[in-house]
Formats: sequence, structure tokens, C-alpha cells
Amino acid sequence: MALTALALNATLKSSGGEPSSTDRMLGLIDAAMKPMGVTTTILRLADYNIKPGVSSDEGEGDDWPKIRQMILDADILIMGTPIWMGQPSSVSKRALERMDAFLSETDEQGRMVSYGRVAAVAVVGNEDGAHHVSAEFYQALSDVGFTIPANAVAYWVGAAMQSTNFADLERIPEKVTSTVAMLARNTVHLATLLKANQYPGEA
Repeated sequence: MALTALALNATLKSSGGEPSSTDRMLGLIDAAMKPMGVTTTILRLADYNIKPGVSSDEGEGDDWPKIRQMILDADILIMGTPIWMGQPSSVSKRALERMDAFLSETDEQGRMVSYGRVAAVAVVGNEDGAHHVSAEFYQALSDVGFTIPANAVAYWVGAAMQSTNFADLERIPEKVTSTVAMLARNTVHLATLLKANQYPGEA
């Protein structure tokens, strides 16, 4: 069964500047899922005008409606973020806040429009906080209707207060590679099951 994935890169860097470590991690996940028949689109959120708010459309100039549609058209959502001050990036939080609208948007059977989609997480940084960030994402994504597979996070954290970024590594650590592979297997497996057998709706 062919699946599609949308990876949201919540780096603070716009395209065309310095390399994004988050983009490199998302590229590894894309490469791991591709042999399983998954086509992935990677979107850099900093390139878009995502207005603050908790609705699906905040008016003129808001780029969120088209990103929202891409999320709902995909079987898998991958949230990728750097760690800043021990937290997910402000860009990623803006995206999660906009997905809050899914709480009140339901289909004809009373299910959130996001139901049946699987979410995974990618985190990079030069300080501690990967578990904290993934915990925040897990809770938020579950709240707005996504299903989280087992071991659905891949991360790399460098030494605190050092300048080496994931994008600069000459060799990807084996532990990162094996974790990415596990994330890909579990996420694709669960997405395949849910695509074939959606959650029940209201009687």
C-alpha cells in the first residue's frame, strides 16, 4: 500500500542560508521510509507566513491553510525541530497551535479530521532536552488526533555549549541510524494498518 508523508522542518533558518541540521535528520528518515513505498515531502515552515492563532485560517496572507491541507492529504506527519533553550522551536509551537483547530473539526462520523494519521518526531540540538521535546510533541499531536507509534522519535544531541551541529558531522552515529530505521519501520507499519482500518466513528 503506497503511503505519503509530510515532514515539517521547524528550523528557525529560512531556505537558502546555512545548512539545517533538522533537514539532515528528516532526510535520513525520508531515505529510510522510501524503500517501504513512502513518498515524503519536506516543508520548511520558516519559509511561510504562519500567522498566530488557533483556527485553520487566520485571514489574508496566512499560509497555514495550504499547509493544513498538505497535513490532511498525507498518511504520516513528521515533526522536526531543533532544541532551543531546552524547548522545541517557536516555529514548531506555532504549527502545533494552529493544529489545535482539529479539536473542533470533525467528519460526518464525529471523528477529528486528523484521525487515521500517524505522527513521528525528529529532534536535533547541541544541548540536553530531546526527551522533553519529544514528550511535548507526543502529547500535543495525540491531543489533536494523531496516533503515535512505538519508539517514534529519532534524535541527536551534541555536547552542551559546543559548536558542532548535526549537519556538520562527517559520519552519522550508528545509534542514530538504527533509531531512524526503527522509527521508519514502526511508523510505516502503523500508518498502513490505520489506512486499511480507520478508527470507528460515532454510532
